[in-house]
Amino acid sequence: MAAVETENGAVLRGLDAESREMVIDTVRQLKKRLLTREKVLEFDRKEIFPENTIREILGPDVALQLLFIPEEYGGMGGGAQDCCAVTREMSKICLGIATAFFAIQLGTDPILVGATEVQKEKWIGAIAEGNTIVAYAVTEPEAGSNVAAIKTKAEPVLNDAGEITAYKINGTKQFISNGGAADLVTVLAKTPEGPSFFVVEKGTQGFVPGKSEEKHGIRASNTSPLTFTDVVVPAENLVGSVPGKGLKQANRVFGYTRLMVASMALGAGQRALEIAIPYAKERIQFGGPLSEKQGYTHKLVVPHAVRLEAAAAYLDEVALRLDSSEEDLQVEGAIAKLFTPEVANKAVDEAMQALGGYGYISEFEVEKIKRDVKITCIYEGTSEIQQNIISTFRWKKTRKTNGEYYNDICTEMEESETGDIGARFYALAASALNHTIMLVHDNKLTRQQYIMFALADMMTYVEVGASMARKAISLEEADDPNAEKIKTMSRIFANEVAQMVAQNVLKILMGSGAFDQKTISKFMDSVFYNELISSYRNIIKDMDKVADILFER
Repeated sequence: MAAVETENGAVLRGLDAESREMVIDTVRQLKKRLLTREKVLEFDRKEIFPENTIREILGPDVALQLLFIPEEYGGMGGGAQDCCAVTREMSKICLGIATAFFAIQLGTDPILVGATEVQKEKWIGAIAEGNTIVAYAVTEPEAGSNVAAIKTKAEPVLNDAGEITAYKINGTKQFISNGGAADLVTVLAKTPEGPSFFVVEKGTQGFVPGKSEEKHGIRASNTSPLTFTDVVVPAENLVGSVPGKGLKQANRVFGYTRLMVASMALGAGQRALEIAIPYAKERIQFGGPLSEKQGYTHKLVVPHAVRLEAAAAYLDEVALRLDSSEEDLQVEGAIAKLFTPEVANKAVDEAMQALGGYGYISEFEVEKIKRDVKITCIYEGTSEIQQNIISTFRWKKTRKTNGEYYNDICTEMEESETGDIGARFYALAASALNHTIMLVHDNKLTRQQYIMFALADMMTYVEVGASMARKAISLEEADDPNAEKIKTMSRIFANEVAQMVAQNVLKILMGSGAFDQKTISKFMDSVFYNELISSYRNIIKDMDKVADILFER
């Protein structure tokens, strides 16, 4: 089932379309049996971590963890596209349950990328068998996304011959998903050679999980502190058997794991709209259904449906690149992680508003989704951490390539043969972004974090917009029935990208205080600012068209 060959002969990791749909259908069946709406609401209301349910999902009758386990260790060998699709579907049911399942995958990743063959056979084999809940223990009270700042130590234990036979671990980890229930924990600790991953098994002396945290949302997940007091693990529990490789192992999976968190946010956002859209068809106000009123459709639904569609296009594109064995996609993972949770959080907030008083009541689910989805802006690196990563790496790449990186996007959009997708504004935005990066660099404004954050937002929207345009082009060329919908949404999103870039150009030019009026005017002319802000043309007409499709008017 794994390693699918495409039409052009390229080999992709992952499942064929039929097998992927089979796994997605398995997740949907969970909603009818193990994760009914009533049970999910009860888990949330009573803050229950349904460990038995999680273990049943891992057990032989469902065995969902086989999706991300390679075939040689008894799994299905699913790729990034498969895991994104399944994660998104599970998140539509409950983001807390999705978090618990994701934590198992996250905890397995250091073993998959760094372990020896013997270690993989032992631990991956146990996870495949379905009797192992896994946790990933990296975060500490004073070291969140700054992994290099961890204080947990692993001191070598030597025998009489001076050989390392074990390691003694001391320290505390915080906010560990599945921490209180995990059978295996992959722990990052500092050895003399540098940070290293170790596998610590449940019941090891000195390893004590703390009380599960009381949380704003994802209450169906377990989040616990972990304490390690003179925890002795054998040397063979050092992942990869070579100390000091932990940061490298962690960085290898960031592009992938952050993509998964983005998929979780996407599923939650889409589920909220799945509730708000049918509600509007039935709810009569002032002589007609809400689905016919622009105050509902154009404000509370259409913009969010467009952004979530753009997010889906970007996630699909990055997942495909990962499945094509492309590496070093840490920035792309950061863009997915910044954009999708932020727009999903806004989408759910507006869906709650759309339902009025019902949106505030637990029974209608949206208020739970609202509490749940916020965490996707925080865990696996906050939005601000992603802005740091994106702005720093893309600034350096732009300088290194002398502007070629965003010029290529500009040229690609300008040369698009598919009309009516907003390509002209994507091109203008990419060009304006390129010039702004150079301006910021030349005037030493990269030292100001707020300006770098403004660049990160511009970079994110331009790159996500380019993916949206590519999807529209692809559907048009395939004569897909969804082509017209995506083309219209692409025009709407192109307007948003253009306005985002225009606004941030002004923020940097005028807000920094670094430029006189003559310089500002000259720069605005050079990036065709007046043309950029003309992207509003026909925007309401396009929103009408999308509303007709979404609400089946």
